[in-house]
Amino acid sequence: MTRSIRKIEPLAAKLPVKKRVAAYARVSTGKDAMLHSLSSQISYYSEFIQKHHGWEYAGVYADEAITGTKENRTEFQRLLADCRNGKIDMIITKSISRFARNTVTMLESVRELKSLNVDVFFEKENIHSMSGDGELMLTILASFAQEESHSVSENCKWRIRNKFKNGIPNTLDVYGYTISKGKFEINPKEAEVVRLIFSDFLSGMGRLAIAKKLNSLGLRTKNHKEWDSCKIKEILLNEKYAGDLLLQKKYISDHLEKRTRLNDGKLPRYYVSDNHEAIIDREVFNQVKEEFQSRTAKFKAGTATTNVYPFTGRIVCGRCGAFYHRKLNNAGTKYQKEVWICSTYNCFGKERCGAKQIPEKVLISLVTEVLGISEFDEKLFKLNIKEIQVPEDNTLVFVFMDGRTVQREWKYKSRSESWTEETRQQVRERNWKRVEGRNVQCLPQEQ
Repeated sequence: MTRSIRKIEPLAAKLPVKKRVAAYARVSTGKDAMLHSLSSQISYYSEFIQKHHGWEYAGVYADEAITGTKENRTEFQRLLADCRNGKIDMIITKSISRFARNTVTMLESVRELKSLNVDVFFEKENIHSMSGDGELMLTILASFAQEESHSVSENCKWRIRNKFKNGIPNTLDVYGYTISKGKFEINPKEAEVVRLIFSDFLSGMGRLAIAKKLNSLGLRTKNHKEWDSCKIKEILLNEKYAGDLLLQKKYISDHLEKRTRLNDGKLPRYYVSDNHEAIIDREVFNQVKEEFQSRTAKFKAGTATTNVYPFTGRIVCGRCGAFYHRKLNNAGTKYQKEVWICSTYNCFGKERCGAKQIPEKVLISLVTEVLGISEFDEKLFKLNIKEIQVPEDNTLVFVFMDGRTVQREWKYKSRSESWTEETRQQVRERNWKRVEGRNVQCLPQEQ
């Protein structure tokens, strides 16, 4: 019998698969010291991950000057998106409070990452989210972090409100003044611009026209930004230019939401008369105030508010990147309608952004269509749709929470389609009048 001998070569050993590791860092203020700390964290994590033999560097995600209680952190959301796309196996972060101070937000994020098989390691607490008792420990420690955030917030509010009671402002910057230890000193160069704004407004110029004039002269705001109609309004109605102080005009809703709201009587306000040297004569200031009210009553323009609507912060202009906000057109009349308008267009005009307004009825109709529901449901909308992009006029792109996108187009109704018979009759009556028994049409005046 002939035997057959065959050599069996050893199988090549599989190279170990490296764990893709990323880091998340955050600072909650924009101060130089904090930004330096953030830079140090980024350098530390970059070096730390790349030195580890079994790890593959997947990047450092860092948010500047954003509180951990908010969910709209850009880099944090990008980190979650990369995890959902299978690009990351583990996340390292300094502590629970750096990851999120809101217990609910933290647990929701950790649970989602756990379902994606992504581990989160909290250095300070020495906890891995994928460990057996990880979630229990995180729940307890995150609650402490949230309470700490609440305590710090309340202490800050107490300190500021006590200053208000004593007539001490919490203002750091006011255009036209230099403020040192609560004392106002006139900045001569900026004061001349303030006087120019008041003078132009009383001469009949509109806010947007004044802003354009200042920008054309190369003048900028206290923060070195271009002027807009909103900033001009703030100047015209600011009592500080008449030498007075109105304290606690706004307040922070709570330590989690951190949304600034107008104080319409919920909290006490404090008015300090003749607190400092005025830039604008009190009589002139009162004239401007009366003129402002007169124009508002005459044109009945819709005004922006601090109210939060279902679409607030969710509609993004594809031309300039600004958010849309709600506005009433023809407010105070039976023809008023709710529209959403690009903030850049509203403040700077069509020279900066030519995006058209979107009727709220159109938004509601398209949302119900893409969600497949019979009537608008705010809760379902917020749970399913992350944002609405406006890449061009009459086009909306709905971005879902899971990354899907749905595009819809719409168009304005022509007058023949939208006008009722009652509207037509009113236009006929307005455009025609009886003169000596004859019908005479009122034509538009030539410019």
